[in-house]
Amino acid sequence: MSPRILIVDDEPGIRQSLSGVLRDEGYSPDVAESGEACLEALAATPYDVLLLDIWLPGIDGLETLNQIQSIPAADRPIVVMISGHGTIETAVKATKLGAYDFLEKPLSIERVLVVLKNAVEHRRLRLQNEQLRESASTPSNIVGDSVPMKALRQQLGLMASTNGRVLIFGESGTGKELVAHALHAMSTRSANPFVEVNCAAIPEDMIESELFGHMKGSFTVAHERKIGKFQKADGGTLFLDEVGDMSLRTQAKVLRSLEEQRFEPVGAHESIQVDVRVVAATNKNLEEEIEKGNFREDLFYRLNVIPFHVPPLRERREDIPTLAVYFMDEFARSYGRKPKELTPQAIELLQEYHWPGNVRELRNLIERIVILHQQSRIDARHIPLQLTRRPSADRAPERYGSLQDVREAAERDYIQKKLEEANGNVTRTAELLGLERSNLYRKMRALGIAPRE
Repeated sequence: MSPRILIVDDEPGIRQSLSGVLRDEGYSPDVAESGEACLEALAATPYDVLLLDIWLPGIDGLETLNQIQSIPAADRPIVVMISGHGTIETAVKATKLGAYDFLEKPLSIERVLVVLKNAVEHRRLRLQNEQLRESASTPSNIVGDSVPMKALRQQLGLMASTNGRVLIFGESGTGKELVAHALHAMSTRSANPFVEVNCAAIPEDMIESELFGHMKGSFTVAHERKIGKFQKADGGTLFLDEVGDMSLRTQAKVLRSLEEQRFEPVGAHESIQVDVRVVAATNKNLEEEIEKGNFREDLFYRLNVIPFHVPPLRERREDIPTLAVYFMDEFARSYGRKPKELTPQAIELLQEYHWPGNVRELRNLIERIVILHQQSRIDARHIPLQLTRRPSADRAPERYGSLQDVREAAERDYIQKKLEEANGNVTRTAELLGLERSNLYRKMRALGIAPRE
């Protein structure tokens, strides 16, 4: 997509000549004859660079520059000032107001082109730095050496460099967002934006504006123009998280945008062309949602060009020790604590748990342990008791893998109930159960029940 340049000058000859030269050089120039017209143009269309004359009818260039600073940084163009009567004082003032450079009349075309090229590159780097700052706190390592994770990394290596659309399946907390980040980082688009939209977290009446943007005054609370996620992701990757929660109306518009790589912001009369790779993720069975009438079949096939499946943590238990140590080190550094070590009993307990919340639940648990416990060795007794609670035996049997699982779940719940009656006293619990204290300890260890401290 050619860089968009807005030329603001009250002299028709300068507007015309500059437009012609810039168009020949591969830019997309527009013109405005006043500061007021400039601000209106910026409210309607995003520009990469603004060539702004200081001496204008109405509000002058410096005041126009001052008002431009209220535009969000991600949408704000790089401003190059132009003046036929420039002074050092004026140049200093323009720089303080945010001007990138200063050109004097009569304009040298060679100088204009050099400054424009640098300004476009400066804006690209600024956007990239903002993107890096936003994602700096997002973990990007896909940790684990189990067979499912090795297969996932191999698939990433094969598919990341393509432009094919990707649909990531997996339960909540498995790390679908990490896979999307990895796809982008390993792709040819890695230098361009990675833009995320959580379709489940945005109200239905706002998601269309969030995705495609809106024009000022297009609806009651549209007090200013908004750039949508599709446009922000131009040249990069758009990640539609929890796409299964998107309304049918929005699905229809997304489908058209995928087909044409073109869309219209809410309230706009002209469409915008983009080059975006879409990566979507869902924790739902979209084929079932299609049968229920909640998801469009044509959109499913558009998104599901390259399917990825992220396994739940219970299907890769051998990765749990590696993940636990990884998170332990991460939070120890984050909170300025000394490194901690998990004992074999603690690791055994973690591996026995069902992990309904998957990797996210494990990460949250390790953070809690690092915060609450000062000792360097973390044993099974330091792991919160509620960790050991698996789904209760009265839930649907299909939640368990075998009859033995059902028996263990019932036994676990019963022992925990007696422990609560005895206020955590193991000796008293053994008496209530008619067991030897040593036998009860062995059974608790086998069932993943940690004694209270």
